[in-house]
Amino acid sequence: MQFQHLYEGALSLLKQLIATPSYSKEEAQTASIIEDFLRKNGVEFTRTDNNVWARNLHFDGNLPTILLNSHHDTVRPNSGYIRDPFEPAVENGRFYGLGSNDAGGALVSLLATFIHFYTLKNLRYNLLIALTAEEEISGSGGLEKVLPDLGLLDFAIVGEPTGMNLAIAEKGLMVLDCIVRGKAGHAAREEGDNAIYKALPVLDWFKTYRFPRKSEIFGEIKMSVTIISAGTQHNVVPESCKFTVDIRVTDAYSHEELMEIIRLESGAEILARSTRLKSSSIPEIHPIVKAGIAAGRKTYGSPTTSDQSLLSIPSLKVGPGESARSHSADEFILEQEIKDGISIYISMLHKLLIS
Repeated sequence: MQFQHLYEGALSLLKQLIATPSYSKEEAQTASIIEDFLRKNGVEFTRTDNNVWARNLHFDGNLPTILLNSHHDTVRPNSGYIRDPFEPAVENGRFYGLGSNDAGGALVSLLATFIHFYTLKNLRYNLLIALTAEEEISGSGGLEKVLPDLGLLDFAIVGEPTGMNLAIAEKGLMVLDCIVRGKAGHAAREEGDNAIYKALPVLDWFKTYRFPRKSEIFGEIKMSVTIISAGTQHNVVPESCKFTVDIRVTDAYSHEELMEIIRLESGAEILARSTRLKSSSIPEIHPIVKAGIAAGRKTYGSPTTSDQSLLSIPSLKVGPGESARSHSADEFILEQEIKDGISIYISMLHKLLIS
């Protein structure tokens, strides 16, 4: 393999990461392991809480900057595990362990790629790598916390398991708490204004409304009423009906645009519970996407969320492993996927940085 030394270093690091529990908000030890890896490779870095980030050696403030990002936190192992989730093991080309696929393989492959370019001069872009915490809980102490310190960024590569195919768009998430108000009264008399009945056309609106603009990748935005609550006892006409709406946002609308339409059209009082996780996209004509296509990779739209949702710049989600293995029992990634991941990352960036 052309990059055998990078692969061996990545594999060694992945073993250490798997062997060290790193649940969201408990990533201090894996952050230290990443620090040690960077230090051994002569990389100057900064640590903020459990986030570690570094710039290439010849960083030039006059050049645009590419962000490389992945996360080192994991979910907790589910009850279906037969193997020890913290025992890294390689069998028949499969590398087992919690976080191996999501997103350890992507993290170590991106880190190997960063080290490959770290000391090179006269690059066309700067490289900045951020290895961050709390992705699995969409926490505010991960990428979101360090973004203000990273400076101006041109675009990002976010390392998640995609089979090294190119997720050029990702759905966002918006959660709304809604209320329809009536007037309380005795159920036995013609009193009150039943909030449940008043809510019926509002609920139907959320079921049937279609936003005019459609995403070329995802199609229509999906709204789902998922929780509803009304009434206190059988003989009292309810004065309010509360419900929660889960909205999977596409690149066709911003959160602000959606909120304006829903407030005007739905007939409910709206409180936005969560609007942080925005949809993201990058044009197919973007140089990094074209470089990935040239490397034989396919483009698609991702239904799952990642730290892309926290970025306000164009971003591409791509990494070794398969999304379907994430959070599964006896999680694994193929050794060959890590090898290919390093090679493809380097090939894609070489076209932008050097060619």
